[in-house]
Amino acid sequence: MNIQEENLLIALQTDKDINHAFTKLVSMYKQRLYWHIRNMVKNHDDTDDILQNVFIKVYKNISKFKGDSKLYSWMYRIATNESITFLNQKAKKYNISNEELQQQLIENLEADVYFEGDEIQLKLQKAIALLPQKQQQVFNMKYFQELKYKEISEILETSEGALKASYHLATKKIEEYLKTN
Repeated sequence: MNIQEENLLIALQTDKDINHAFTKLVSMYKQRLYWHIRNMVKNHDDTDDILQNVFIKVYKNISKFKGDSKLYSWMYRIATNESITFLNQKAKKYNISNEELQQQLIENLEADVYFEGDEIQLKLQKAIALLPQKQQQVFNMKYFQELKYKEISEILETSEGALKASYHLATKKIEEYLKTN
């Protein structure tokens, strides 16, 4: 944990100017968390809603943060769990599988005014959507957010070796999809 994170955490946990500290925390991490969530749920409006819920949970539970990991790793874990919960609830609501939901999200991505990607980006998103959920998470964190395996390990609470294997399998599946489609 760097000095800035540490000072912010102390201010948040001691109620010393908590509003200022929380505002600073939000400004430091909202963009990174937005893209982490967006890579999972694909939709801008859903991402905004989930991001808001993440920061509410962070605010309510900051006193429970023990410092066993980096602050942002803890927040990424919350964002990941919130996103997975959202996706599972959405699939259940429409009585479809998570895989079918992923395909719908990709189809909707083409019409999303906030999606700025070209045809190859859309193909990449389609390939990612075909991956198992764990491989999707690892690929998105490593490829798009450029997180190190150690950081992903803290967020997903998985060994670095398992993450490397997941990423390797994910890249092979994506390469194969892009070659054949």
